[in-house]
Amino acid sequence: MNAYNLIIIAIRALQRNKLRAFLTMLGIIMGVASVIAMVAIGQGSKQSIQSSLSNMGSNMITISPSSNLNGGVKIAGSSFQTLTDKDIVALRKQAQYVTEISPSVSSRGQAINGALNWPTQMQGVSPDYLDIRKLTLKDGIPFTNDDVLTSAKVCLIGQTVIDNLFPNGENPIGKVIRFGNIPFKVIGILNPKGQNAFGQDQDDILIAPYTTLQKRILATIYYSNIYASAANEGVTDAATKEITQILRDSHRLRADEGNDFQVRTQEELINTLSSTSGLLTVLLTVIAGISLVIGGIGIMNIMYVSVTERTREIGLRMAIGARGKDILLQFLMEAILISITGGVIGVLLGIVSCRLVTLILTWPTIISEGSVLLSFVVCALTGIFFGYYPAQKASRLDPIEALRYE
Repeated sequence: MNAYNLIIIAIRALQRNKLRAFLTMLGIIMGVASVIAMVAIGQGSKQSIQSSLSNMGSNMITISPSSNLNGGVKIAGSSFQTLTDKDIVALRKQAQYVTEISPSVSSRGQAINGALNWPTQMQGVSPDYLDIRKLTLKDGIPFTNDDVLTSAKVCLIGQTVIDNLFPNGENPIGKVIRFGNIPFKVIGILNPKGQNAFGQDQDDILIAPYTTLQKRILATIYYSNIYASAANEGVTDAATKEITQILRDSHRLRADEGNDFQVRTQEELINTLSSTSGLLTVLLTVIAGISLVIGGIGIMNIMYVSVTERTREIGLRMAIGARGKDILLQFLMEAILISITGGVIGVLLGIVSCRLVTLILTWPTIISEGSVLLSFVVCALTGIFFGYYPAQKASRLDPIEALRYE
């Protein structure tokens, strides 16, 4: 019996019980759709994380204070005070692979404009910070090194703060707002950047000279972070090693002492988050794949029922010359058709689901050709695996006993 005849016979057999065939396919449909949707969401989130972090400056290096006094275990935290102006001077003089350096301090408080106020964060940095973080101005001018030297009360304002302090569309340039009790003149508006990979609003911020925050708000000589920019992505590792050695010398650390600071690059953060996202994708895909197994069990169950119902038909086919191999292929083809048809519907449902997720929830999704192809392969294998045993049982029926079956 050729393949064409097998397919025609299998289609006619399935058409006799359309509802039962569809319900059997349902497990495969849901399994395939779930796998495609989970993989697409995982790939989309991974790319979104990489893109978001790259927009922050792919060659950015972050230096944070830390301590190794907790039983030899290094822990990080903003409460540690290990970074000072001495470190900035040393880095600017000695670092060869670093092009820009900016100390950073921050404070949370109320930004006030007349009767309006908004809880936000003010970050104190140097002018280099804008280039390091790839920040640009929508309007106005950035503050300068002279503003840093004089601890000028000027600031750059993010779009979220503007929306809450100037809700009527008033241009904030030149206006004076207060942060706590300190007046600041708005000299620039930051271009909107939206949320970062951690879901934080990057536009809910005020940026001012770091000396202004240190002297007028925080009363401290320490920095919460130091941001640096490597000359290019290719020398990021060399810049990291160089910064580590310079800071160890600046802090007079002995060879047997651990660092009281941490140096991290965007690549490390990207790899960490991508690894976490990949692990979650695998976990969700495995969970979704269980649906395929359940669907396969459903195929096996319904094929057993079909063999029992069609015992007399099998006996009749054998009586007129059908071989056991022909019966085996006939029932196996039915199982494969159920599986592949369910797979096609599942792929379409998965693609539609991804589009709806992107449209309604605004989650990024990427449908890869690999996941679609893998779904078809898995469907075919599921049909063969779960359909083979019932088909083999049908092929081994005794023709005489089959014809006598009531």
